[in-house]
Amino acid sequence: MAGAEGIWHFSYTVSNLERTVAFYRDLLGFEVVHEQEQANAYTDRLVGYEGAHLRVAMLKVGDQVGVSGHVLELVQYVAPKGERMNGEPKNTLAAHMALYVRDLPSIYSKLREAGVTFRSFGDGPVAIEAGRNKGGYTCYALDPDGFVVEIVQPPASFWQDR
Repeated sequence: MAGAEGIWHFSYTVSNLERTVAFYRDLLGFEVVHEQEQANAYTDRLVGYEGAHLRVAMLKVGDQVGVSGHVLELVQYVAPKGERMNGEPKNTLAAHMALYVRDLPSIYSKLREAGVTFRSFGDGPVAIEAGRNKGGYTCYALDPDGFVVEIVQPPASFWQDR
């Protein structure tokens, strides 16, 4: 019996597709690969809702793409309308994505100037003081729907082979 062979993509359900695409594209450098609307019998069967109507955007970042050509899928349910769940990181069903960057202080400043909310304490990136990424920096930022985006500046040793 064969197992998984790779990641196709990961997906977040969002309340406003345009606003969330703008966040990932304009503030974090993602590229929109494709956008589509789905309102058909196949989609109904897939998601388990009769009359489902979805708006979807597929994004990639840098050279990070799965075999599907993207790594992040953002889905807005036009129908049926969903409820906002509590996405606190400590709660079951909460999710987050981690991105790596070379210059976290400048990205942190850009996000702060754009009014992005951070979960992390303090006035800047948090120094990583233990574990395999000791010597790097990180922070938790929130996207427009409150999903956590962890941004990591790995330690210098990470960049030696890249």
